[in-house]
Amino acid sequence: MRIFAGYQKGVDLGGWFSQCDYSEERYDTFITEADFAVIKSWGCDHVRLPVDYDLLEDKYGTPREKGYEHLEKAVGWAGKNGLNMILDLHKTAGFSFDPGEQEAGFFENEKYQERFCALWERIARRFAKDADMLAFELLNEVTEKAYGPVWNRIALDCIRRIRAIAPKTKILIGGYWHNSAVAVKDLPLPYDENVVYNFHCYEPLIFTHQGAYWMPPMETSFRIPVTATYGEMAAASRRYLNGSQAGLEALPADGHLSSAFFEAFFAEAVSVAEERDVPLYCGEYGVIDKASPEDALVWYRAIHAAFEKYGIGRAAWSYRQMDFGLSDPRMDGVRAELLNCL
Repeated sequence: MRIFAGYQKGVDLGGWFSQCDYSEERYDTFITEADFAVIKSWGCDHVRLPVDYDLLEDKYGTPREKGYEHLEKAVGWAGKNGLNMILDLHKTAGFSFDPGEQEAGFFENEKYQERFCALWERIARRFAKDADMLAFELLNEVTEKAYGPVWNRIALDCIRRIRAIAPKTKILIGGYWHNSAVAVKDLPLPYDENVVYNFHCYEPLIFTHQGAYWMPPMETSFRIPVTATYGEMAAASRRYLNGSQAGLEALPADGHLSSAFFEAFFAEAVSVAEERDVPLYCGEYGVIDKASPEDALVWYRAIHAAFEKYGIGRAAWSYRQMDFGLSDPRMDGVRAELLNCL
């Protein structure tokens, strides 16, 4: 499988230009240039930067120049510190992976789709010059499988329009079920050699999202250790995740989480990427701060071994706060070991 060179070990900068209050104070203080130096010291080669359309345009689609200035500053800080960057459009007008943001209609409305493509054209005009260190990720976490075919059409049209402006910039595309590895097989054939297939991995979800307040019927008090058997995780998934078990039911009930779990989970996506000669990248993975740091470290070691086996580039969610913060004080005791598993 082709390697996504320069994007092998990274971290997400969630909550800075996305999933935030969109205030100038947030933009100026949540992440600073010093944080890029820290990330470089961690041995990372890139950052993934989630950006909501709200930074770059108003509710009518009128560009916000100040937002582009913030983005240019971030790109400059990355370059100054020897880091590559993925610019991830985390939310677009008419669509968000989070229903709480009340964006709807993108996959049914051609006006929203045109606005999406036009936004990417503006981004491309601004940043095509940075193709040696900046990649574009079209859209974060398409939700429903039913959106797959129309999303493939929109994505290919958008890539075609970007290519007229930025012919060499790497472009990432992910699929349905929140960028599931399962969806990789249904992505369109790569437009050109500079397309990268993208997926996310928070499996087993019952462990990485234990106690998550945003996932009813999950109870915020629920906890499960990484040493729980597959059978115990499957039973808890049936209760707290509306029955979703993501392959746990097919595993030995008395088995325990190991790198073999992730190797099997990634295998189909890896096979598709090899067949189509496309690099494969995991844009998000991580463990909620409700789990103990020691348990999180076990999970990171297991998934890291699978990434390394297949040569999959990745970015861990997330650098600060956002319920998954790797730089948060709670991780101080394991961070040195953890950095070897990113």
